[in-house]
Amino acid sequence: MTTNAIRIARIYLTEADHQLNDIMHYLHDSHKVAGATAFRGVEGYGKSGKMHESSLIDLSFDLPITIEFFDESDKVLTVIEQLKENFNLSHSISWLAEQHQ
Repeated sequence: MTTNAIRIARIYLTEADHQLNDIMHYLHDSHKVAGATAFRGVEGYGKSGKMHESSLIDLSFDLPITIEFFDESDKVLTVIEQLKENFNLSHSISWLAEQHQ
């Protein structure tokens, strides 16, 4: 088994931001990152403290979405900065990891 040093990044947004498809295509088409997945949360809150949740009473959805992607560390750091500029993102994190092949 071989390992490669990578960086994993997570971007946090909500359905109401309407940016999911644009960001996923940006990661795939413009930067060709090694892999990306979007997750829809059941409930969550961030810096604002506003709770993002769905209910039977409220038919509008503003659920939390997390986009996670990985690639070489320098590439991920560059992509994060460009995402922040192009999509006005305010909440992202990243960490170093190892890819096992």
